[in-house]
Amino acid sequence: MNLQDIIQSRRSVYPKQFNSEEISKKELDTVLESANWAPNHKHTEPWRFKILQGDSKLKLGRFLVDKKAEIKGKSSNFESKKNISKFEKSHTVIAICIKTHPGKIPEWEEIAAVAMAVQNMWLTAFDLKIGAYWSSPKMIHHLDEFFEFETNERCLGFFYMGKFDGELPQGKRKTSIQDKIEYI
Repeated sequence: MNLQDIIQSRRSVYPKQFNSEEISKKELDTVLESANWAPNHKHTEPWRFKILQGDSKLKLGRFLVDKKAEIKGKSSNFESKKNISKFEKSHTVIAICIKTHPGKIPEWEEIAAVAMAVQNMWLTAFDLKIGAYWSSPKMIHHLDEFFEFETNERCLGFFYMGKFDGELPQGKRKTSIQDKIEYI
């Protein structure tokens, strides 16, 4: 596949679609290395990733379910199982984090750089036949109780990854690019 085909074919693949095949260390390293080549202003390289596999991803899932129950004062067994299953079915969960550089770079530029790093990861994963999707949980502002963040570091979401079987649906756009551009 050429790059344009990869860009147009990439889809979100959800944990319920993942099979039990493992992602190799080499594959994961390739995905992460592609993130490191994202464009970023003043070479701040603001992306940070926390890799969770095995028990650590299950502990994170349980933490999020428990934190939500603590805040809401109640817990839905169905919703808890649904949330935990994303962590159980994923081979790897990556906490997508950002380390900002206040006063040096506008924060939005660093968030954009992290998003470009994740896009590189997503395209690379897809090329390696690894499914993935980025999700930001409601309890994201409580993750400092789970992770040890550095100064000016926080989590922007999770990148759930797993191998998958079968074909993915064709992509579509509501309008062509011509409807979204203006030559001046």
